[in-house]
Amino acid sequence: MLVLGLETSCDETGVALYDSEKGLLADALFSQIDLHRAYGGVVPELASRDHVRRMLPLIRQVLEEASQLASAIDAIAYTAGPGLVGALLVGASCAQAMAFAWGIPALGVHHMEGHLLAPMLEANPPAFPFMALLVSGGHTQLVRVDGIGQYQLLGETLDDAAGEAFDKTAKMIGLPYPGGPEIARLAVLGTPGRFVFPRPMTDRPGLDFSFSGLKTFALNTWQTCVGAGDDSQQTRCDISLAFQQAVVETLTIKCKRALKQTGLKNLVIAGGVSANKALRTSLEGMLNGLGGEVFYARPEFCTDNGAMIAYAGCQRLKVGQRDGPGIAVQARWPMEQLPAL
Repeated sequence: MLVLGLETSCDETGVALYDSEKGLLADALFSQIDLHRAYGGVVPELASRDHVRRMLPLIRQVLEEASQLASAIDAIAYTAGPGLVGALLVGASCAQAMAFAWGIPALGVHHMEGHLLAPMLEANPPAFPFMALLVSGGHTQLVRVDGIGQYQLLGETLDDAAGEAFDKTAKMIGLPYPGGPEIARLAVLGTPGRFVFPRPMTDRPGLDFSFSGLKTFALNTWQTCVGAGDDSQQTRCDISLAFQQAVVETLTIKCKRALKQTGLKNLVIAGGVSANKALRTSLEGMLNGLGGEVFYARPEFCTDNGAMIAYAGCQRLKVGQRDGPGIAVQARWPMEQLPAL
């Protein structure tokens, strides 16, 4: 089965072709970072309009790279949620229109299921069951995964997600958008031990997260330094290091706790924050100590992309799942509502 995948949940337009027998044939991505940087964050209306501009050229590009004709496509998978409604509607409308014109099925895919299954595109995919840490945009979740559609939410953020905290902290200390990669870049130059930030909610039982207080702690630290006349780039580096260390250690502690509680040995990390090298190193060290293994997608498939949507959609399309002719998207969509395969 040859599946065209479309991703338009936020600020990246992703398109890919996935063959159920040959694997990923081609993928293309256009990021809107430069468009939104001037505003310090994503502007939903601008994001939607840019998806409209980019979608068809990217589809043509992917078909050309894969040396495939549109007539060879068997089905279309698109992101139906969660995400920005206007952006989601662009992908959904495009998918349904092409599916109707070509006489093929279309299927709306859960964005976070796409992230969760992205490591399946690698040469060494994880086997079920496993624990998953989903750290993407507004999501920070620990999920037990027993199979596709067999998800048990064990813990999630009570306020800001890790990715949001990275971006907001970066903005507060004067770093450009997107903030996460900027903090990671400056953290490498930070002075270890100059600042020590708290590890929120690690001193109590449970698997939930909270990063709002950590963000406030970073702001107070920065304002204290500025008040003392120190707004240097080195101070930004030192705060970035302390903040990243706190987030990474908090995520590692909670992942270790979840693995021990469930008896699982393997961990998948997925989503944009999973590209953070410090987080990968910390989790790999923790899993080595437990005799387990950590799995993640290649860096270009950690952020939003069409390949993960094409793969996830293909698995469900193969068992006969498909949409009706209507166009429906969901800004919020609990992953536990997905049917098991």
